[in-house]
Formats: sequence, structure tokens, C-alpha cells
Amino acid sequence: MTVRVARWSATHPWRAIGLWLLLVVVAVGMSVAIPKQQTQDKDTWVGQSGQAAELIQQAGLADKPSETVLLTDPDGPLDKAAATTAIGQLRQKFSALEAVQSVGQPVWSENGKAALLPIELKGTADDAADAIEKVVAATGEVQQANPGLSIAQAGEASLDAGIWKQVGSDLAKAEKLSLPITFGLMLLAFGALIAAGIPVLLAFSAVGAALGFYAPLSYLFPDGGSVANVVLLIGMAVGVDYSLFYLKREREERRKGWDTLHSVEIAAATSGHSVVVSGVAVIVSMAGLYVAQDATFASMATATIVVVAVAVLGSLTVLPALLAKLGHRVDRPRVPLLWRLNRRIGPGGISRRILAPVLRHPRAALSLSAVVVVALAVPALGMKTESGDLNSLPQSIPEVRTFKALQENFPSQGGLSYDVVARGDGAAAGLARLQESAVQSGKFVVPPADAVRQSGETAVLTVVSVLPESSGNAEVALDQLRDDLAPAALGSTTWAVGGESADSVDYGNNQRDKLPWVIAFVLALTLVMMAVTFRSVAIALVTTLLNLASVAACFGVLSLVFQHTWAEGLLGFTSVGYVVSWIPLFLFVILVGLSMDYHVFVLGRIREGVAEGLTPREAVRKGITESAGVVTSAAAVMVSVFAVFATLGMLEMKQMGVGLAVAVLIDATLVRIVMLPSILVLLGRKAWWPNRLHREAPVQPERELVAT
Repeated sequence: MTVRVARWSATHPWRAIGLWLLLVVVAVGMSVAIPKQQTQDKDTWVGQSGQAAELIQQAGLADKPSETVLLTDPDGPLDKAAATTAIGQLRQKFSALEAVQSVGQPVWSENGKAALLPIELKGTADDAADAIEKVVAATGEVQQANPGLSIAQAGEASLDAGIWKQVGSDLAKAEKLSLPITFGLMLLAFGALIAAGIPVLLAFSAVGAALGFYAPLSYLFPDGGSVANVVLLIGMAVGVDYSLFYLKREREERRKGWDTLHSVEIAAATSGHSVVVSGVAVIVSMAGLYVAQDATFASMATATIVVVAVAVLGSLTVLPALLAKLGHRVDRPRVPLLWRLNRRIGPGGISRRILAPVLRHPRAALSLSAVVVVALAVPALGMKTESGDLNSLPQSIPEVRTFKALQENFPSQGGLSYDVVARGDGAAAGLARLQESAVQSGKFVVPPADAVRQSGETAVLTVVSVLPESSGNAEVALDQLRDDLAPAALGSTTWAVGGESADSVDYGNNQRDKLPWVIAFVLALTLVMMAVTFRSVAIALVTTLLNLASVAACFGVLSLVFQHTWAEGLLGFTSVGYVVSWIPLFLFVILVGLSMDYHVFVLGRIREGVAEGLTPREAVRKGITESAGVVTSAAAVMVSVFAVFATLGMLEMKQMGVGLAVAVLIDATLVRIVMLPSILVLLGRKAWWPNRLHREAPVQPERELVAT
């Protein structure tokens, strides 16, 4: 199939190029014409907090969207007269806005250092998100008119807006850095401008097309906030790699004397087949995220599957067309120094020197490499995962700083907040008892405006923990409510504890519970796929073990870097002492898929040697050295793109970037150049059991192509 598609594209290049451009233009048009849908609160409801949210919604007791304006004096105690003047200006500004339902009375802190002004917004949380920009702008105008005071706004809508602004800034930075870095690496790999530019342009067009195709799919799988980052991250990596595999093989065949058309067809029969298998492997791995039954993961999986499918399609269609049209001109214009360096080193020049002692002493090489991987993986046993909170968000976001100042000056406002909802006879009386016992325990306070609220048989009480805001404290306070205070006060009444802090705890616990199922799903499917592709149970088992080794080393490095403070200055972050809960699950799925990217390519070259009748040792040497240049370039692209994300402001993106970059680096060097060859040499012919490649006729696509 890959040969037939490549042959048609190569013999009808303008049609293939035109169809690809049409595909990209239509996709981009879809992204403009179809608004992308975002996840809503109900999409993330899980566990008991989800039950509480549903009960509150059914009773119509959900809080109206609100914002809080905090007034402080940066030089000391708050000047009450100046603050009163500013509050009057704020009230006047907000009253003129259609989005504001009402402006409450100011509340003065007991320490005399701050005042707050509550604002209630109209409509739902989604309506508040649409209108929050004008509200924030009004606060900014009053701040400019009162330079002696610090006037800042915080709330769910404004915090979300601040986070999205940071995400947009990070994405723009990643785009600016990843494109020139990737092009530079391609220039090093090819030594020619056109050859270096083709993979980058195809990858970038695949990213743009995938974002467009995702727009209508977002109505089924709404964006949880990370789709654009993930599409850029994965799309650039696989898009460049797939084009790289194909282009390198085509150039190799041309150097053997074949004309452009035959070279393209040979590349399609070999590298093109590996691209398809690799793409399917990534798609299968990403499908594991659906097992988590999480809206955010479902959106990431859908977008990644789309960008991988588009990248595979481009590599099989428009790339052969471009190569056929350009011919030998693909190696123009040459960069003299880089071109001569590539020719002098030759294919696999460096890896041949590394591989030689590995093949001479496979047992020692395997033992030493296994010790290194285990040493890197050991810290993963102490990995702590918690949901992200204010501490894990960049402190450069103004709303984050405002929330922390609000909690410091008004312990009953913000902080770790919980909604206890009860339904049935005596619900309100039971919550009144709970309020009394919670306050008497000294571990909770009750905001004055949030006494027991009731509608029919359903009642709600909001309590706030006195503990500092952190994921660990959130779980401690939640356990006190669910295990001790609520059962004692509410008895047999139907009840549930929810709220923002409970949502975060339940969400993190849900991810930990789903992780084993995701691992089992991904490993089982990739095991079957490798067994079918290479017709070898041994190869499938070796692949699974090596993938697990890479993932374990990645988790260990992640724990070492982000649970301690030694790397803070190096990577520009403040350690929160844990890894954000969704990162390990996401990294596992991505790493298994991406490691298969070049693993399939390497095994394909080794299998060609075995099929030609070479001994297992010679087949490994030939396959590794011939694929080393491609694998090194592919890994360099991945590591560089992922490393860019390690420089971003959002801690989640930083952890994801570091984890992926380290894992790919370990996987492409220690695992694929030392462990894989050692294992294959030690297994010998048994590695390809039950397939008997060495007894089959050698694979000679050239003869078939000449006949064609």
C-alpha cells in the first residue's frame, strides 16, 4: 500500500502537492469558522465531590459566579480613608457594567492591613468567563487612579483568564524556539537547506491542519486547556521524524545509484512501512488515555491521534511528491562545512564505535546499562503525586498572588473551601450541628455569608480549613470532614462533601486509580501489535520490557528534579515537593508511543539483515549503524522540542518537557544502542521466534521495482 501511494504521488506530484495544500487550507478554515469548545465544570466531576456538585445543581443552590477585589497598602497598614475612596470608585465602575449583578459591602480585615469588595456576576460561570475582561479592566482603571494603594482582583473567572494568558504566552514562546532549533538540527543532519526545510515545513503544516480538524471534534471531546501545547509538542516531534525516516532512506538509495522514482519507492516499501507502524503505535498508545475516562485526557488523546494521522498521511503522500519533483535538487543549496562533515562521518560513524564493544561483550554491556537504568529508576519509588494548586501555578500570574494575599488577610475567604451538601428530612439541622462542631474543632471556619443555604429538602454548608493552601492539606481537611465530622453530625441523612478543594483531591485520586488500567491497556495492545508486525513473540516481549525501563527511568528523574530544590535555579521554578497528578499517566502513554517511533525503524533495518541471511550479530551491527544517523537526528529533534517546554512558566508543562526530554535521551542512547543490541545478540535466532526470517528469501525490493 505504501509503495502504491508513493508511486502515484511521485508520478503525479502537482496533484499530490495541490491536494495536501487544499487539505491544510480547509483545516485552517475550519479552525477559524468553528469555535473550539472548552471543558465545563461538570465534565470533570468525579467521586463524592461530583455527587455533591450534582446535588447542589439539582437543588439550584450553586453559588453565583463572583469576584473579589483586594485593597492593601504596600507600605504598611491600610489607610481606611484612601481605601474608602477607592471602594467608591470601584462601586461606580462596576455598577456601570452589564455583567455585574451586584456589588457587596466592603469587609475590613482584623489585622487592619486589607479590605475586600465582593462582586457578584450575572449568569453562569461560562457567562462570567466571557465578560471577565471588562471587569478586570475596570479594576485596573481604579488602580491607576490610586497609585498609593495595591488594588487587585481575584476569582475563578479572572484566575482562569490569567492561566489562559500564561498558556498563550508559553505557546508563543515554544513556537518561536522550536522551529529554528528544529531547522538547525535538520541542517546538521542533511547539510542542505531544502532537505532540512522539508521535514520542518511538513511538521508545521501537520500541526496547523490537526488544530483545524480538532475544532469540530471539540464538540465531542472539549479542550481541557492543553490541546494546543500537546499538538505542537507531539506534532513537531513525530512530523519531523516521519519525514526524516523517509527522506534519509530515499537519499541512501540514490547514493546506491537508483533514480529518484525507484529511490522513492524503495523508501516507501521500507521506511514508509515503518512510518505507518510507528504512527499506529502512537495512536494505540494515545488511545489508552480514553481508559482514564477523563475529559481533559480525552481531548489530549483525540488531538494527538489527529496530528499523528495527519503527519503519517503527509509522509506517505506529499513527501514522495516533493522528492520526485525536486530530484537531486533536494540536496541544494549545500552548506559546505556541514555537507563535508556529514560525508566524512558517514552513516553510523559514531554509533559504530560505541556499538563495537557492546557486540563483543553483550553480557557486560547489558549488565552495566541495566544498573544505570535501575539507579535512575529507584527514586520513582518515592514519587509523590498531587493535584495542582495555587502553589504549582506561576507566581507571575497576578491573580495567584492576589489569592494568596486574600487568604493571608482573610482566612475565611478563599483558602481550602468545602461544600457539605445534605438531602432529606433534618438536612438543615444536621448541617447546623456540623457547623458548630467544625468551628469548635478549631480546624475550620465558616464565612459569615455562607451559613446553611436550603432549597426544599437539600441544604448546603460551606466551611473553610484554617490550614495553609496545599494539596496535602486539602486531603487532610477533606478526610476530617468525610471520616469524622460529617458522619457524626449528619448520621443517616444522604450527604456528600464537595467544593473546589475536594474536586482537586478526588481528581488526583481518580488519576492514580486509573493509572494501572491505562498501563495494562497500552502494554497489551502494543505487545500484540509488535508481535503481529514482526511475527515474533520474543521481539514483542523485549519491546515491552525496554519501554518499561525507559518509563521507569523517566519517573525517577522526574522525582529527583521536581521533588527537591537543587534544580530550581537551573530550570527556573519553585519546587512544590510533588509531581502534578496527571503527568505520570500522560507521560507513560506518550513515551510508549514515541519510543516505538524509532524502535520500529531500528528493528526493521535489523530484520532486513536477518532476512538477507546475515548472522544475528552482523544483522544487529548492520541495522544499528545504518539507522543510527536517522535515530540520532530523530531523538535530537524530540529532545530539543521537549526541552523547549522545560523552559515554560507553567509547572505542568515544565514537568512534561523535562520528563519527555530525559526519557527520549535515555531511550535513544542507553536503551536502543546498548540494551537492545545486547539482548538481540544474546538471544540470537531465538529473538525472531516463531518467525524464521533467516530461512526466507532475502527481501529485495529493488528487483520487484525494476520489474515494475
